[in-house]
Formats: sequence, structure tokens, C-alpha cells
Amino acid sequence: MEPESVRIAAAREEDVPIILGLIKGLAEFEQLSHEVVATEADLRASLFGATKTAEVALAVVGDSAIGFAVFFTHFSTFLGRPGLYLEDLFVRREWRGRGIGRQLLAYLAALAVERQYGRMEWAVLDWNADAIRFYERLGARLLPDWRICRLTGDALARLASSGRPA
Repeated sequence: MEPESVRIAAAREEDVPIILGLIKGLAEFEQLSHEVVATEADLRASLFGATKTAEVALAVVGDSAIGFAVFFTHFSTFLGRPGLYLEDLFVRREWRGRGIGRQLLAYLAALAVERQYGRMEWAVLDWNADAIRFYERLGARLLPDWRICRLTGDALARLASSGRPA
């Protein structure tokens, strides 16, 4: 099928099982399946609950979701404006190379412009040369001076408990 037959749309609550399946597909591709602990309940609460923390755009052909983008709003102090942060972009292997990733990114860029965000950002794994080339062809700049820092689990709990007065 040609990319024109692909529909990009905001996910709905009934799409939660599909979203979890795509997350597992992404984790398998990145060889990180062991790290997926998200449940449908987690996703439902985060994406569609009282305090929405992220959004999902689905790439759909017919009745099948073939890709997705998970994103949320962040804030740039230098711009004084919000931005769109792309957490994950994934297209099922058999659908890659057909412009679907580009369609998902164009959808997000249009949202960012519509919402008057100052920028759109994301991270890419350093071993994913195909993705890096793809992003650079779109005009994205890789920022060599920046590194991602992450606290999880015990380290996060330790820092949290050390910062609060008793």
C-alpha cells in the first residue's frame, strides 16, 4: 500500500490495547522488551485519565495500526514557550520505508505549529544510523553537546527522600 492510504489520527481510549502492542513492538526492535512494565491501566490513566500526561498519534491502514508516535508538552525557558517532545516513534517493520514515519512527524509538526509551540525535540539511540539519517534528511539537528540523564527506581527514591525535610 502507498503512504496515501495511511491515516494519521489521535488515539482514542479504545486504542489502549493497540498502543500497548505497539510499545511492545518498539521494545522488541530496541532489544528492550525486558523493560516494558506498562499495563493497559497505566496507559489509560496517563493518556486518557484526569491528568493526561501524554498523547498518541496512530498511523492506520484500514483497521490496522501500523505505527505510532507518543508525545507530550515540555517547556523551553529560553523560548518562554512550550514545545512538543516526541518520546517514541515506531513503524512496524513491514511498513518501513514507505514514508509513514515522515507522515507521523509531519502530523506532530503541524500540531506544534497549530499550538504555537517553539520547537519539537526527541532523542535517538546512537546505534540507530538509519533513524539518524532519516531525521537529518528532515532537517533535524543532532545536538552533540547534550546527554540524557535519567533517574529511576532506587536512585530516584533515594534522591526524593533526601530532599524533603522531616
